[in-house]
Amino acid sequence: MNRLFGRGKPKGPAPNLTDCIGGVDSRAESVDKKIARLDIELVKYKDQMKKMRDGPSKNMVKQKAMRVLKQKRMYEGQRDNLMQQSFNMEQQNYTIQTLKDTKTTVDAMKVGLKDMKKAYKHVKIDQIEDIQDQLEDMMEDANEIQESMSRSYGTPEIDDADLEAELDALGDELLMDDDSSYLDEASTAPTIPEGLPGDKFVNRDGVDEFGLPQIPAT
Repeated sequence: MNRLFGRGKPKGPAPNLTDCIGGVDSRAESVDKKIARLDIELVKYKDQMKKMRDGPSKNMVKQKAMRVLKQKRMYEGQRDNLMQQSFNMEQQNYTIQTLKDTKTTVDAMKVGLKDMKKAYKHVKIDQIEDIQDQLEDMMEDANEIQESMSRSYGTPEIDDADLEAELDALGDELLMDDDSSYLDEASTAPTIPEGLPGDKFVNRDGVDEFGLPQIPAT
């Protein structure tokens, strides 16, 4: 069968927009180079025409310049078409890539939503509220334990009125004790003797060498 009908050629890879854009851009660059060479040729003919007098020779150069100008216009049209084709394919390629990114984002969101649903299956509001209630009860029990541990023992019961009366009396006693006469007595006390025992004593303020009141001699 293969010998009769021949074997079909293997299909090549599907055309790729990025490769097509690169090929069109390469063709546009090639056309630009041709236009640049024609511009150089036109400048040369124009300079020749400036130096020539009117006549058949000048007309001949002018005809050549006109042909070159027509070629340039033709190439410029081709370049514009190629550039428009490249732009259209770039827009299409951008749209395709945007759609792919959008699909990827939507797929990721679906996976995230699925994971969230699985996670919520293990979280029950009633259980959370029960845990909160239990924690609140435990905190209250802990406070009661602390209050019980800080209870005092053997403290006599005292009436607040008695405490206030004692406080008022204590204030009066403090005012009565505000007598500074003891300071005057301290200022009139004998001075402390100076020097060592056995040193020559100098009688001062009627005291002996040991700081005691001096007994008058008989």
